This record gives sequence, C-alpha cells and structure tokens, in this order.
Amino acid sequence: MNRCKTHPTRRPLIGLVGTAIVLGLTQLAQAQTGVRNFPEQAIRATMVVVQPPEVRMDGQPMRLSPGARILGTSNTVVLSASLVGQELTVNYVPDLQGLAHQVWILTPAEAAEKRPRLADQRNYRTAADGAN
Repeated sequence: MNRCKTHPTRRPLIGLVGTAIVLGLTQLAQAQTGVRNFPEQAIRATMVVVQPPEVRMDGQPMRLSPGARILGTSNTVVLSASLVGQELTVNYVPDLQGLAHQVWILTPAEAAEKRPRLADQRNYRTAADGAN
C-alpha cells in the first residue's frame, strides 16, 4: 500500500529539468571543441616535465612558477606530475621572473597555427645583443 501519493504533475516537471540539463551540457561540450584564444604574449614550445616543477621548454631547462596552471586540451587543469616524460606541444606565458606560469597543452588544430617559438626568441635576442 502506497501511503505517499505522488502528484501527477511532478513527473513531467522532472523530465523537463533533466532535458534542460542534457541540452545545456551538450552546448557546453560543443563550445569547447573550437580553437582556444591565447594571449598575444603566449610562446609556443615543446614541453617535457622532468620532475615537477622542473621542465624543459624546447630543450632549455625551466621551472614552473609557484601556482602555475597547466590546462589540458579540454581546458581542465592537469597536474604536472601526470605529465612526467611526455613531449607536449604547448603555449605558455612566463611570469616576471621568466618561470612558466600559464601553460596550455595544444590540440593538433591549435598546434598547426603559427606562433613565435621559444627557440626563435632566444635566437633573436642573441643576434640583437651581438649587433649592439
């Protein structure tokens, strides 16, 4: 014997709420499939995490800044310890001390876009210093 009578209009309401949630999540997933916009000062490099916070950017030793964020291809935070030994194409923004502060792991579509590389900037600085 069911003593708690359910109201007949509540069931369709639950179905509508569930449908709205599914549609919202679908639109969110579709919005994340595009190419992300990166800051102008972001530098392209090939990153290998040696032992956090130690990394190599285009073969040059570097460190992650305290509080550095590494964002994966789906824009979720990735822990540096889970990336040890992997060679990844990234865009990154250094902090004022030159430490990698914001890092984005790139999708193949994002990696195909042209952007200044860390190695190019080092060669430019060396040539400019020698000219003066």
